[in-house]
Amino acid sequence: MKKKKRKGKLILLLVILLLLAAIVYFYVLPMFRAEFTTTYDTYTASRGSISNSLSFSGSFSLINSHTYTASADGSVRIIYVTAGDIVAEGDRLYRLSTGETIRADFAGTINSVSVETGDDVYSGDTIMQLADFSRQKVSIRVDEYDINDVSVGQACTITATAQERSFESSISSISYISSSAGNVAYYTAECEVDIDYGVYPGMQATVTIPRDEALDVVVLSMNALSFARDNSAFVYVMGESGEMEELSVELGVNNGNFVEIVSGLEEGDTVYVEAEEEETSTSLLSGLFGSTQINQTQQRGNRQSGTTGGTGGGMPAGAMGGGGMPGGFGG
Repeated sequence: MKKKKRKGKLILLLVILLLLAAIVYFYVLPMFRAEFTTTYDTYTASRGSISNSLSFSGSFSLINSHTYTASADGSVRIIYVTAGDIVAEGDRLYRLSTGETIRADFAGTINSVSVETGDDVYSGDTIMQLADFSRQKVSIRVDEYDINDVSVGQACTITATAQERSFESSISSISYISSSAGNVAYYTAECEVDIDYGVYPGMQATVTIPRDEALDVVVLSMNALSFARDNSAFVYVMGESGEMEELSVELGVNNGNFVEIVSGLEEGDTVYVEAEEEETSTSLLSGLFGSTQINQTQQRGNRQSGTTGGTGGGMPAGAMGGGGMPGGFGG
């Protein structure tokens, strides 16, 4: 009799537990489920020009300079110039007691005079220095990753950092005997430039070598792009049904911030990038704990949603905008 009563209680307890489980599953859990609202940043394809370039640091140095010294013991009979004088090639500089008259080897500026008329000098003593400040060179180090993109005769722009003055030039020479820094090989390239005033040896310079350029093309912010696993690019557009659809795009020139759209988009087209999913709790405890915002990456087929940004370069001419706002270009 006692065994029957115990068995009946166990069955009753089991039934109660099943009922409780059913209540939790069908009524309680749905109350704690969250509703998701996805928000998007928008970007607008615009028309403009875009280019990219290589940039290197260097410093100005003289091409022609000469320090004149006494060739024998004697004295200085006459000095024809003073510091700061501009001389032409062949102009007289000074005459020694030996009867030797020294003339300028090239046109330039007398940078310094170390003696006076009548001074005794000994063989090897410095007498004066002549320098040509009107034509200088900049040496740059090009690493092994960029050296194949640099060639003799290639146009470049030299910018004096302190003065923010720019000069057009070209690569005049490249030494393919490398120097190493760590595990990377570097090669020395030089470019020459005519200077009118204010730039002197030792000043820092930036050498910019243009590479690709696309004029009057459709451009888009790099942040608007997503990439598939095979590295092909696509964007999200609003379909006729109101749902987001993937659209493949062909890319051209990019400067790290903006990219040329060769095909797939037209000027004025709007594309979307998933910004975040807002998770709103509908449970009875939502008033206590509030809502939560999360950033989420989703898999769609064999493509992975995400954005790619870049560094370097700069905005194309007339570019505006960024995340959340259309990136536009002036006409």
